[in-house]
Amino acid sequence: MSGEDAPAEQQNAVDQKQETKAAEEPKAEPPKTEPAPAAAEATATPAAATEKVPEEDTFTYRALVLTGYGGYDKVKLQVKKGKPALKAGEVLVRVKACGLNFADLMARQGLYDRLPSPPVTPGMECSGVVEAVGEEVTDRKVGDKVMVLNRFGLWQEVAVVPSTHTFLIPEGMSFEEAAALPVNYITAYMMLFDFGNLRPNQSVLIHAAAGGVGIAATQLCKTVKDVTVFGTASASKHETISEGGVTHPIDYRTKDYVEEVRKISPKGMDIILDPLGGSDTHKAYNLLKPMGKLITYGTSNMLAGQKKNLLAVAKNWYHQFSIHTLSLIQGNKSVCGFHLGYLDGEMELITQAMNTILDLYKEGKVKPRIDSTWHLEQVGDAMRKMQERNNIGKVILNTEPMPEEEKKEEPKKEDKKKEDKKKDDKKKDDGKKEEKKDDKKKEEPKKEEEKKEEPNKEEK
Repeated sequence: MSGEDAPAEQQNAVDQKQETKAAEEPKAEPPKTEPAPAAAEATATPAAATEKVPEEDTFTYRALVLTGYGGYDKVKLQVKKGKPALKAGEVLVRVKACGLNFADLMARQGLYDRLPSPPVTPGMECSGVVEAVGEEVTDRKVGDKVMVLNRFGLWQEVAVVPSTHTFLIPEGMSFEEAAALPVNYITAYMMLFDFGNLRPNQSVLIHAAAGGVGIAATQLCKTVKDVTVFGTASASKHETISEGGVTHPIDYRTKDYVEEVRKISPKGMDIILDPLGGSDTHKAYNLLKPMGKLITYGTSNMLAGQKKNLLAVAKNWYHQFSIHTLSLIQGNKSVCGFHLGYLDGEMELITQAMNTILDLYKEGKVKPRIDSTWHLEQVGDAMRKMQERNNIGKVILNTEPMPEEEKKEEPKKEDKKKEDKKKDDKKKDDGKKEEKKDDKKKEEPKKEEEKKEEPNKEEK
């Protein structure tokens, strides 16, 4: 007897008993027939218990989620349930490392329009291993190590993306390096060679030369003979960027970079890469030689503090660069705009650039520089480091869970940061008090002189 037949036979037995009782006692009410379904349920329960819960329902993964616009605390680590479904042409990647970009900082403040409204998972680049492939995917297989470029959604332990948005990681490249490469190097390459048409014996000005794009651009400049690189960065970073290929480092915090460039190159620059925006774009245009090219690719001057600074935004927009075409013609200059986020529909162009970059990596001509690696739990600290311009190279997020020992140390670190901040604030306050004392001391002789002069005036 099969399990399926048992409920039917039990039901027949109950029906026969009901018919017999009905014949013997015609006036009696027929008995209830509820036990039969109960018997069926009892029979079905063991079968249901042996069924396995689908993996899609038990699958969980951690993801960073932007819960709203504002400070570092708006990006929270959450656990998502359910395995992401694959469509035709897509792959599922187990993420190992993610790249942090300036656009992610702007997105947190609501200043980056390529990221959908919160709640949303940020992240434009990552590296990892292919865990599953969808239908029609022929160029990727399970186990492939890949780097990924996408509009958003990569700051999590697993990500589903079109296979065309993945690139095979070369032999010898770490997951951290792979996560550091796509956004910075594609941006730098397309600006310098597709827009800039960089050639031997030219000069290039690179702002934020110690950042991810800055280091990538410097390395790419070195692949062309006799290119002179001017790079702006704080003084503490000059030694590193000089070793990396910057010919003339300039401390933008203490010097006027326009004057410094003019001292060395009176005619100006052949190519200027401008991520700043606002008044700096005007300066950049005026620094171009005839036939020079200005490539603007950001508005980082808008970013001032953890939260959106309306004054900084307004100032940037007020000084927004605009020019008449006649001025371009008479000046023999060109102005280009680049935004990788708006090229997500041009994967053929991006793939061509990436293939060239990977060839240069294999030849040892370019290599991402990793500044620091942080756990997903430490994303706030990672963002702070980048926003305060304390990084030299790429800031990376690691998807490995933070060890319990490190978690215990985190509160102590936070307390130390608060103590250090209090000390710094106290030093500033003490410094202000000393300045006031000095001012008072300087004023006292003046007051004495004024008092001496008063009787003289009265005598007169």
